[in-house]
Amino acid sequence: MLRIALRTLRARWATFTGSFVALALGVGLIATMGLALAATVDAPHRAPERFAAAPVVVRGTDTLRVATAHGVREKRLDRPRPVPAATAAALARLGRTVQDRTFPVRADGAPAGTVGHPWSAAAFTPYRLTAGRAPAAPGEIVTTGGWAATGARVTLHTPDGAGAARTVVGTVAGSVVGTVVGTVPGAGFEHAVFFTDAEAARLAPRIDTVVVYADPAAVRASTPGDLDVLTGDDRRRADPGPDRDGEALTTVNALLGTAGGVTGFVSVFVVASTFAFAVAQRRREFALLRAAGAAPRQLRRLVIVEAAVVGAVASAAGCVLGRLGAPRLAAWLVAADIAPSWFRIGDAAWPYWTAFGTGLGVALAGAWAASRRAGRVGPMEALREASVDSRTMTAGRWTAGGGLLLLGLGLLVRQLLTDPSDALHRKTYTTRPMLLITAFALLAPVVVGPLTKALAWLPARLPGVAGRIVRENVLAGVRRTAAVAAPVLITVALAGSLLGVTATVNAAKAAETRAQSAADFVVTSDAGGLDPATVARVRELPGLDAAAFAPTTVYRLEDGVALVKDEARAVDPAALAALAAVTNLPVAAGKVTDLDDRSIVVNEEWPEHTVGSRVDVWLGDGRRTSLRIAAVLRTGTGGNGAYVTPLNAPGSSPDRIDVRIRPGTDAGGAVAAAAALRAAVAPGGGHVLSKEQWLAASYPATSRQTRIGTLLVLGIALLYSCIALANTLVMATADRVRDLAVLRLAGATMGQVLRMVAAEALLIVAVGTTLGVGVAALNLLGVEAALAALSVPSPVVIPWTATGAAVAVCALLAVPAAVIPARLALRGRAVELAGARE
Repeated sequence: MLRIALRTLRARWATFTGSFVALALGVGLIATMGLALAATVDAPHRAPERFAAAPVVVRGTDTLRVATAHGVREKRLDRPRPVPAATAAALARLGRTVQDRTFPVRADGAPAGTVGHPWSAAAFTPYRLTAGRAPAAPGEIVTTGGWAATGARVTLHTPDGAGAARTVVGTVAGSVVGTVVGTVPGAGFEHAVFFTDAEAARLAPRIDTVVVYADPAAVRASTPGDLDVLTGDDRRRADPGPDRDGEALTTVNALLGTAGGVTGFVSVFVVASTFAFAVAQRRREFALLRAAGAAPRQLRRLVIVEAAVVGAVASAAGCVLGRLGAPRLAAWLVAADIAPSWFRIGDAAWPYWTAFGTGLGVALAGAWAASRRAGRVGPMEALREASVDSRTMTAGRWTAGGGLLLLGLGLLVRQLLTDPSDALHRKTYTTRPMLLITAFALLAPVVVGPLTKALAWLPARLPGVAGRIVRENVLAGVRRTAAVAAPVLITVALAGSLLGVTATVNAAKAAETRAQSAADFVVTSDAGGLDPATVARVRELPGLDAAAFAPTTVYRLEDGVALVKDEARAVDPAALAALAAVTNLPVAAGKVTDLDDRSIVVNEEWPEHTVGSRVDVWLGDGRRTSLRIAAVLRTGTGGNGAYVTPLNAPGSSPDRIDVRIRPGTDAGGAVAAAAALRAAVAPGGGHVLSKEQWLAASYPATSRQTRIGTLLVLGIALLYSCIALANTLVMATADRVRDLAVLRLAGATMGQVLRMVAAEALLIVAVGTTLGVGVAALNLLGVEAALAALSVPSPVVIPWTATGAAVAVCALLAVPAAVIPARLALRGRAVELAGARE
């Protein structure tokens, strides 16, 4: 059987080449994604940076640990607790100590995110003076990165407000990358300004860290349980962004996971379709073997052996392609700033085995289904079989296609009835199209006939017979049409679904934000925070209602198992009347004006959201408290977070002030109020934006990583689908040489035959496009229904440009992929070609 299979492969190499190419590329994609995913498992080990020279570091714990019935759950705290002054004094009795503080600093020319520290803490990195001297008196500072030269006078903005002009008396450089003003930091992990210890304590009384020169055991004995004592490599936990490597890998993992899942589905889908079509092309060959005495089981065994040989060789070639492609993918991710600079492909073996097994399994599965159909054909029936496809829908195909369609629609309906907000999540709208694409592809033979007749209705009625011949040729080869249309279907469906749903959700979030804002102006700051003096000046302005919002977080246990982190906003209870004036919050129950220091405003996503009931939460610094629910907001698109008071938002400072001119103010008063507002926020570095300007600046947009991930998915899907489309067309055209030769004998010129082949290819692309549009339409209608259920009216955004471009690429590739093989195949004499046998 193996010898016969090898001879068959050699004799029908053109038929199997398309399957080999599709399978090798599919396995290569899976291997590439698998290798990249494997590289995201572990981050490299990093030594302590900011406190590399510190013996013992004491700081507030940065991890919230909550015991549950299923073990301890952990979350990273956004704002660790400070070191109490009493503890700092107790530690000072053990040995020399240095109190470290970190606070935001803004200055013209300083890089964004610049922070302030006491000068004594510079020795722990260590920073080394390269010019000037250390600060010794109030008003003297030392900068990193060279953004301010020695002797320059700069105006600094700190938590204490706008400072006086301070003289720069020195610059430091740890590992200086560049000296251009405001470009790169001196140490690589922060931009810093150093003050004298006394002035840093005045600007930021909170003690973030204490460095102790004493025995670690003695330090631990003198430290309360809510503080961490760090030595050795654990000191890295006190660095800025200690989890940045892991977070970067998490982002890359999520991107590659989505891209790998979708591209894996695309490759498996196209390979299965291509391989099944290649086997289905050989019906006459199977008929002859049956007439020669071959038993059905022998035919099935022959096809399985052929598939095993092609699958094994193609999968091996695909693994080689994956090994070559993975480093290039990693380099591209680094160049696009998606992956960190140290990201590299490792030596994991499981991606190869997974890709190889998937390729071989898909080949055998596609061949098995087709071989069973071929084995059931009797010798005489097979010999009488015409070129027209008959009984293209088997019971198994009906069951699989109908079942997947019902499953996809059923999941959508269930989601709309139970949790409409889940339809807006990326995992949902990325995976649902796969079910519908597979269902539409399996059921395609049912709709190919009606679609073809509808699309070819006008051409078939034009003068001449070309339109009718094109229509009838496509109708006669339903299997061929479905196989060629499959790559177009998946490309159009993914482009329309992923881009359309993303744009629709973003438009819905923008509409929701616009509806919830009643402000005339919004005050923001480049530094990310507004100082208390600025907030106070704005509130004192006559004729204005102003509410300041500070970002914070709260943590809660969901179902007693999962520790959930919720974004929240802090608003001063004294400004609740102003809050009602500047916002239109979607209140479902209760009153936001009832918010106080012992209560919280939640949304309907919280398991407990009954007004008056109490919920246990952990605040941003890890403190546990029980708060009464004052009001409940509708879920919306997911941006309606919790609201607390500043007392329950430790360490948070306002990042936005919404301002509304009180009703009844005339035009002149409004202009004067706007001018007064700008004058009030200027000393603190604030910016005044109109509502429209703020909405435009904050328009919900897909994150850069998500956007690149989507483009990566669509790019790979389009590239692979186009290759598969070309392969399938080449295979289909090679199988029609006799039919084309008969047309030549009937009097058709070479140009007429080639134009007919091109028209058939375009008609099939139109069929695939229609099926893909159907899948995208179902997904977009599902999202629109979910938004309606969430009371967020928003129009569906259809990505006409991207979808049209995908269709155009498929069409531009389909025509030459069909015409060129047909022209090469018709180089011989038409009589000889028409009389050729398989």
